[in-house]
Amino acid sequence: MIITQTPLRIGLVGGGTDLPGYYREHGGRVLNAAIDKYVYVVVKQRFDDDIYINYSRKEIVSRVADVQHDLVREALHMAGIRGGVEITTLADIPSTGSGLGSSSSVTVGLLHALFAYQGVQVSAEELADRACNIEIQRCGKPIGKQDQYAAAYGGICDLRFGPGDQVMVDPIRLRPELHRALQSELMLFYTGITRSADKILKEQSANVADRLAQLDLLKMLAGEAADGLRRGETEAVGLALGKSWQAKRELASGVSSSALDQAVDAVLGAGATGAKIAGAGGGGFVLVCCPVEYQAAVRRAVPELKELPIKIDPHGSRVIFNVHRDIWA
Repeated sequence: MIITQTPLRIGLVGGGTDLPGYYREHGGRVLNAAIDKYVYVVVKQRFDDDIYINYSRKEIVSRVADVQHDLVREALHMAGIRGGVEITTLADIPSTGSGLGSSSSVTVGLLHALFAYQGVQVSAEELADRACNIEIQRCGKPIGKQDQYAAAYGGICDLRFGPGDQVMVDPIRLRPELHRALQSELMLFYTGITRSADKILKEQSANVADRLAQLDLLKMLAGEAADGLRRGETEAVGLALGKSWQAKRELASGVSSSALDQAVDAVLGAGATGAKIAGAGGGGFVLVCCPVEYQAAVRRAVPELKELPIKIDPHGSRVIFNVHRDIWA
């Protein structure tokens, strides 16, 4: 039995510039951070040759090709496992529509568990690259690449994409007091709205040529925030986040709504340095950066939203349980 723990993430600044329609020609840059909310994948040997899959549904099939969960099916193909396993996925928060990169965390965690099940060690870089291949190439999802790398590497990452298809990962390791200072200012509030990001991301990809100014600004702000952190200026994240929301909401029509705009405006009016809708937008979580002294006022400003306390997780996907035994001998 193998159990992996893979973090979700918050995209701080630069989301949208990791879409291939932009970064392949112009180069993209995203600053993100893994958080202490996780996807767990359990892979267990079975006595028979069937494949059992447990998620919001239960599947029992005899061939990999018959698996309906596309991420599980393609991960099994990629890992070369043909049967005799039971796979269970669990998540700390709703696994779809959160804006916290949950589908990529599932893919990274699946691959990590399936390779570990076979006694194969894979690097964070390989996990992220393979997860991108499954989600973007094999499953045709209209997504970017930041989520997979955040899930595989963990911590705070300054990610550069392209030009072309190259990816450069530059982890930012803060001194403990700076890490605590940044972490203390990050807040997440659940809107109660779940949505599929695919429609929004498809529109973003179609709009790239007409939104170059906004995407260039988001890329620049990601660089300013990352460079500020390296200088020990944790306030750089909030300032960049605050400047980025208007550009982000112009990337596609579904990024925001009157209700979401009201929530963002409310927390900014209560003292937050910056705020935006996490992920592609349209629902999920409101990400807020706010000095500690104003956080009580921010909570009062959005009483209808449920706060999710978070910390930055320094680790990427990990195997947290690994037992190999020949139980059929």
